[in-house]
Amino acid sequence: MIVAEGLQKSYTSGGRPLPVLQCIDVEVAQEAFVSIVGPSGSGKTTLLGLLAGLDQPTAGRVYLDGVDIFGLSEDGRAEFRSQNVGFVFQTFHLLPTLTAIENVLVPLELKGDYKGAYDQAEALLIRVGLGHRTGHYPAQLSGGEQQRVALARAFANKPKILFADEPTGNLDQATGEGIIEMLEELNQVSRTTLILVTHDMALAERAHRVIGLVGGRIASDRPGSVIR
Repeated sequence: MIVAEGLQKSYTSGGRPLPVLQCIDVEVAQEAFVSIVGPSGSGKTTLLGLLAGLDQPTAGRVYLDGVDIFGLSEDGRAEFRSQNVGFVFQTFHLLPTLTAIENVLVPLELKGDYKGAYDQAEALLIRVGLGHRTGHYPAQLSGGEQQRVALARAFANKPKILFADEPTGNLDQATGEGIIEMLEELNQVSRTTLILVTHDMALAERAHRVIGLVGGRIASDRPGSVIR
């Protein structure tokens, strides 16, 4: 489902290149649940952004479901993501002037998928336990509830791949546990490939596979500790 070949990313600092990722080669199977871990500054979020086609690499290729995403135009990548990719971030990125159900409807409307969209959005909010909060605005929801809206929105377009960047970072332990259980359930039930960036090793070990980054390179690649 995901193939990265020779992936590199550098920025310029003081007139000199500053490497962030170096020579990343990785493959992720369809329906896998993979966590990416490493110390601050190791390149976790940068790698996630490159795998999702949100940022351009300095070198290397990324294939999502067989498509060379950097062979597409910027508009082409955006179109591909709208059809195939979902995102959940540490900051919820909900639109404050829209209700919970309206936020979930956004990706469906962007796809032009209007038929049955409201019922689908409502069903997703019920699935994440917010059927009674569909008409509430983000400011009226707790952090955990906002993340669940973001999760429902991420699954609105039935993505083949879901990228999650520290999805429990702004939540207390109990609420975060609930979000991870939902991600696991949606990974299994919807058969969505899940890529999770986290600094929480206990959370990371729940994945099928744990990739460790150090200094912008893959330092380890092993199964998670949970037997599946």
